[in-house]
Amino acid sequence: MIEFQTKDVEMPSFDFSKVERWLGEVAASHERRIGNVNYLFCDDKEILRVNREFLGHDYFTDIITFDYSHRDRVGGDIFISLDTVASNADELGEKRESELLRVIAHGVLHLCGIDDKGPGEREIMEAAENAALALWDNI
Repeated sequence: MIEFQTKDVEMPSFDFSKVERWLGEVAASHERRIGNVNYLFCDDKEILRVNREFLGHDYFTDIITFDYSHRDRVGGDIFISLDTVASNADELGEKRESELLRVIAHGVLHLCGIDDKGPGEREIMEAAENAALALWDNI
């Protein structure tokens, strides 16, 4: 089950039933199933608070993923700063909706076990994000 919530921001205007189906396909493409996944869309102030409180990091980020997955069932809490997603999209010359979809998929990909911090891992994550976005068009 996937839940979408907001804190101090407006809910993005997506067809969330389509987003749920898509994320199920993304997980399945990595031989995983969706369990309890909670997305919280927030602003930079909230993502900075979470980053400081839980990770000891003092910087803004677009996403923080807390992984509670068990075996093949992915689960977790995923915080997404809509402020940072928007500024990243503008900086990259991407549509904000496309960048948000990439970040939404990024969270589930982390829950599927894909990392992006070590040597060569960023390229693996980007390839997985691109594959996930290709699935979006077929949902």
